[in-house]
Amino acid sequence: MIENYNHFLLVCGFAFLLGGFAPYFLKRLPLSLPMLQVILGLTIGYLWTSFPFLSPIDNGTFVEKLCELVVLVSLVGAGIKLDTPLKYQRWRPTIRLLLITMPLCIVAMAALGHYIFSLSLGAALLLGAVLAPTDPVLASSVQVGPPNGEGEDLPRFSLTSEAGLNDGLAFPFVYLAIKIAEQFTTTDKITSNLLLDWFTMDVVWRIAAGLVIGVAVGKIIGRIVFSNRTKETALSQGYVIIAITLLAYGLAEFIHGYGFIAVFVAAFAFRRTQHRHDYHEELHDFAEQSEGLLMSLVLVIFGMALGQGLSSGVELTWQVYAVSLIILLLVRPLAGWIGLAGLNLPHKERFTIASLGIRGIGTFYYLAYALNKGVFDPTEASDLWIICSIVVIGSIFIHGVTAPLLMKLSTGTK
Repeated sequence: MIENYNHFLLVCGFAFLLGGFAPYFLKRLPLSLPMLQVILGLTIGYLWTSFPFLSPIDNGTFVEKLCELVVLVSLVGAGIKLDTPLKYQRWRPTIRLLLITMPLCIVAMAALGHYIFSLSLGAALLLGAVLAPTDPVLASSVQVGPPNGEGEDLPRFSLTSEAGLNDGLAFPFVYLAIKIAEQFTTTDKITSNLLLDWFTMDVVWRIAAGLVIGVAVGKIIGRIVFSNRTKETALSQGYVIIAITLLAYGLAEFIHGYGFIAVFVAAFAFRRTQHRHDYHEELHDFAEQSEGLLMSLVLVIFGMALGQGLSSGVELTWQVYAVSLIILLLVRPLAGWIGLAGLNLPHKERFTIASLGIRGIGTFYYLAYALNKGVFDPTEASDLWIICSIVVIGSIFIHGVTAPLLMKLSTGTK
């Protein structure tokens, strides 16, 4: 990427300009900002043939780190804006989505990958793991509003809290896919030692470490910021929000915990300290604007990569389109409906929560992270990028159109 630095800056300019003028366009068009950004990228990538080819496989490390940064900023923003305290009754839908819906989605998507695209067990499991989480970046349009707003309806709260936690909770399955792919380079058997090591380290330890670090960082920084000796309103919200993000993530990763879980939990724990204070609104505004800038860049680059692929003749079979629609319109809604069973939710709210499993930038991060390990077959790696890209662009357009309608339906607003 360094040799194309000036081109990269030019793309940044296009992305940020569109983000700045988005309110003007969105008042006149039935489109969302992510849809506009992808369309811009597609147009540039398809027509600007002299631009360097943006292969996600050849630029795997860049894709991983850029998407990781976007997700981190989105997670801290999601944790800061939750008004609802940690009460079991209120969090029950979220728990169901994490413990029932997400595993069901992973199994169903892995089966589709294995039986329709003939992916190996490890690659099929990876497909399910990277597509299962609700994206905290692109799902911002259906999340709760700024801190201390007019209240949080159940659909928005459930989708926000799910997106904040399931990016970290999908990681165990990504690690399992990597371990299986490594194991299958020498034998076709999944050993008990592999499963035991995965469960104790990648499930129990990493999740627990992420939770503990998140609570500790959020509480400690919260007490410092809101102490009697600190005039918290004079503290730069930029420094504070970045400190929460990087300290939680860095410490969790240092002890081999899940940094994504730590960041969301740290932001939530920080919010519970003086949770009515206006300072949280300032933090949220900074995080939201930073997220918007980074999201604009990623989506325009994503659109450019798709446009270049189309102009170069990348083959997209009907199976790719069919499976993408099945994942978006059948697998997630059905798994969500099953996961929320027995909670006595109104049917409109239950259907809205189940249907709006938006896929996005988190998928690209997980996929790049796993493929950068170098244990997956190159042909399968290419297939995975194609499938995931079509699912994500399908989610951007399908959910971009349906999300406002479903939110109005569930809340009864006009």
